Amino acid sequence: MKKICVITDNQYIYTEFKNLIQEKCMKEKFEFYYTESNRKFCEDYKNRIDFRPIQLNNKNKEFFEQYNLFFSLHCKQIFPEKLVNNYRCINIHPGFNPHNRGWYPQVFSIINQKPIGVTIHEMDTELDHGPIIFQKEVEIFSYDTSYDVYQRIIKMEINMLKENLNTLILGTYKTISLKEEGNVNYKYDFDKICKLDMERKGTLKEHIDLLRATTFDGYRNAYFLDKDNNKIYVSITLDKV
Repeated sequence: MKKICVITDNQYIYTEFKNLIQEKCMKEKFEFYYTESNRKFCEDYKNRIDFRPIQLNNKNKEFFEQYNLFFSLHCKQIFPEKLVNNYRCINIHPGFNPHNRGWYPQVFSIINQKPIGVTIHEMDTELDHGPIIFQKEVEIFSYDTSYDVYQRIIKMEINMLKENLNTLILGTYKTISLKEEGNVNYKYDFDKICKLDMERKGTLKEHIDLLRATTFDGYRNAYFLDKDNNKIYVSITLDKV
């Protein structure tokens, strides 16, 4: 029996993926982990034996060799070289490689107008990089916030897994190598755009795009500092008529 390691830090993906393997009556054994530094999951899943914390850098060859395949599903930790160089690792990335690899792809796609979507790829030592297995683009509408686009992306991820899970497990797919490296965004890039420059010049469209890119339900992201150095958070509401 094949044994598969799944690492995710996304509640929706975790729930839907578990439902998926139950619906498909998968014969493989799946073991689920989340990142050790994920405080919310550490609290919510405390003492659970079917969903456990993990720090991949601390694992040895003996641990890795018990699995036939590793899945990264919105995992918050970087897979170490000792893992990706020696074992088959597949990443389900909420972006359209090679555009806006790294942090919050939908945020930067709203701002820089680069394509967004879902990329399923084999992992290598670079961030959101490696041969592409499957890929689909998601449309961004003028009335979308970052949250809206992200919801569309994660639903597409589950649909793509439903269609292709057996193929991914068996490895009966052909990959496509990227012809260009594209661009990468990091957490500090996101932090930088969240600090609004009140003197910044630009078109009204550019300003609206910046605000809708940083608007995500349940989070306070974009802000400016007033004359008293108070941090004032800003989000935007868009209504399609």
